[in-house]
Amino acid sequence: MAWICKPLKLSCNVCSVVSSSGQVLGRGAGAEIDRASCVWRMNNAPTQRYEKDVGNRTNLRVVSHTSVPLLLHKPQHFFGPASNGTVYVVWGPRRNMSPDGSGVIYNMLRHVAADFPNARIYVTTDKRMDYCDDVFKNETGRDRITSGSYLSTGWFTLILAMDMCKEIHVYGMINNTYCKSEGYRKVPYHYYEAGNRDECAEYVLHENAPYGGHRFITEKAVFAKWAKTHPMKFFHPEWQLS
Repeated sequence: MAWICKPLKLSCNVCSVVSSSGQVLGRGAGAEIDRASCVWRMNNAPTQRYEKDVGNRTNLRVVSHTSVPLLLHKPQHFFGPASNGTVYVVWGPRRNMSPDGSGVIYNMLRHVAADFPNARIYVTTDKRMDYCDDVFKNETGRDRITSGSYLSTGWFTLILAMDMCKEIHVYGMINNTYCKSEGYRKVPYHYYEAGNRDECAEYVLHENAPYGGHRFITEKAVFAKWAKTHPMKFFHPEWQLS
């Protein structure tokens, strides 16, 4: 099969964007999430066994280059008929996504496309990657590379959602002050990975890393700013936007 490159065209009235955070556990928001026009998920976050809290449907999945190998552990599940036409948008640096044969992740995706001809896989262009870097610099005053920052999948997801969704409902994402609030809810970093990786501990560790850290807390402050001018709401926990 030929690897056909076409721009992604998608428009949704209301998008449920489901965080991978343990905050979604026990909320019972699955039915509410599934009522949206489109349901967006990130990386390899599963629905099976978590339907009550995260819903069943997946229309679009934004995937980090580092998570592609995780999807390939279950290729039939993610790319076969069971995927029900889910659109995959994969982001990553040029060294991994280069189409010239040197991009390891790009090559993996080509093989997936050959094995699953109906899979709907899109990769971010260099121009799009640069744009997301520029947005980070414009919003924070910091250059992503010189500040040693790695953008999160949530960053790419919300920027894409603002382009494609008339209204955005985000589930299970904490704000930038949550981890400093008294009696905050301690949850696993990922809802599907029970263990000792406390979400807030992970956020603080990354925020203060001198190099190679996701700036989760900084990004959440930017999201709160965007929510004042875009139809974007946050649920479980709900954000109070001043």
